[in-house]
Amino acid sequence: MTIIRKDDFIQSIADSLQFISYYHPLDFIQALNTAYQKEQSQAAKDAMAQILINSRLCAEGHRPICQDTGIVTVFLKIGMDVQWLTDISVTEMVNEGVRRAYSLPDNILRASILKDPAGKRINTKDNTPAVVHMEVVMGNTIDIEIAAKGGGSEAKAKFVMLNPSDSIVDWVLKTVPTMGAGWCPPGILGIGIGGTAEKAMILAKQACMEPIDIQELIARGASNTLEDLRLELYEKVNALGIGAQGLGGLTTVLDIKIKDYPTHAANKPVALIPNCAATRHLHFVLDGSGPAEFIPPHLEDWPNIVWEGGVNSRRVNLDTVTRAEVATWKPGETLLLSGTLLTGRDAAHKRMVDMLDRGEQLPAALNFCNKFIYYVGPVDPVRDEVVGPAGPTTATRMDKFTETMLAKTGLLGMIGKAERGQEAIDAIKKHQSIYLMAVGGAAYLVSKAIRKARIIAFEDLGMEAIHEFVVEDMPVTVAVDSAGVSVHQTAPKIWQSIIGKIPVIQSE
Repeated sequence: MTIIRKDDFIQSIADSLQFISYYHPLDFIQALNTAYQKEQSQAAKDAMAQILINSRLCAEGHRPICQDTGIVTVFLKIGMDVQWLTDISVTEMVNEGVRRAYSLPDNILRASILKDPAGKRINTKDNTPAVVHMEVVMGNTIDIEIAAKGGGSEAKAKFVMLNPSDSIVDWVLKTVPTMGAGWCPPGILGIGIGGTAEKAMILAKQACMEPIDIQELIARGASNTLEDLRLELYEKVNALGIGAQGLGGLTTVLDIKIKDYPTHAANKPVALIPNCAATRHLHFVLDGSGPAEFIPPHLEDWPNIVWEGGVNSRRVNLDTVTRAEVATWKPGETLLLSGTLLTGRDAAHKRMVDMLDRGEQLPAALNFCNKFIYYVGPVDPVRDEVVGPAGPTTATRMDKFTETMLAKTGLLGMIGKAERGQEAIDAIKKHQSIYLMAVGGAAYLVSKAIRKARIIAFEDLGMEAIHEFVVEDMPVTVAVDSAGVSVHQTAPKIWQSIIGKIPVIQSE
């Protein structure tokens, strides 16, 4: 009989969440570095360089890889010979561990979880509750898989109930392009097949936590149906040419992971959940000897990459930039931004647009005329930081607000993550505005470019409050120009054609 003490369990949960907030799994870093070395698309290569540099900075500084520090998901396999020494439930212990991890003063993590999701959507302020899955198994230990899953990648989760004769490959290849780049490729696609609808989704989430080993599988060859399927999907998804951050390139996925379960003869449930470039997960076991110990990796395990994107980049003064100057920017061009910009994401946009629709004036501090807005909800600063990690959020969520913001505020441009939908592109073209893309998964690196930060409106929205940032040489890519040309629409098509002419590119 193994005794698991409450404090040991809670401390292990808290420590694991802190650990994965700033340490990428090494298999991810190695796979991404291999893809970086092979990449031929300069835009995609620059994006991967920023992700790798950011990862090393986070490992050194013990700060979050991404400003979205995720919703906590825990899979527990509890041995039948385990005895708990606790006065609260297992789920309550998990939530206490989450609470401690996300409020640790030396590395505060962003609280993103909202209660009353169909109504008032009120922030719980400590990132609880977690999503907990428990299974009772033979044995005398507790096996724990824990993840902090970002909302951008989780938003792209897909499910379908196929007919038994339908092709899984065809569905995946049709589905992945519809996901856009908001899940921050290159990453991992977790696929769950079988069971029932909810079982397939759970399998897909578990698959995201498995080690990256596709290159080993390529080298030895498939030995069963699922391995055959992984190899086929790995080659064909990468052949779509979507590339890092959707900018077009050779690598869209670093691995395809699949788990299956027996299903009903009439059904073929299939779930797909992507893991982003800030993939955060960890596996450990508690045996009653105390809290889990997490051994830091060596910094030598990270590639030492120097990003030289500034060499051929255009420098822009945000305080003097004009609409005429913006009109000269070309899709795919790298800019380095300096000057003042305002921030705002979903809740702030909704509040502003509601006010404008009612004919009300925005607060005096919110002067968007000839300014840029950055779609971000930063992590709180610690120690001597101006602001915590401050990477972009998915821009398409702001598409429905774009016409009003451009028409009624004098806003000049927007900065966010991934592509824009046609509604926003049409508004950008109509108002001769611009949309710039910052790299998702490089949040700490972005924060290094922010010299000053202060909240200027809607402080009650917490991490969604509007900030004023003063930035210096903040790297961005022109994603939609003032004529409405989107690099996310043009580049993948170009690279899909290029890849189609390269024999067996993914099987080196």
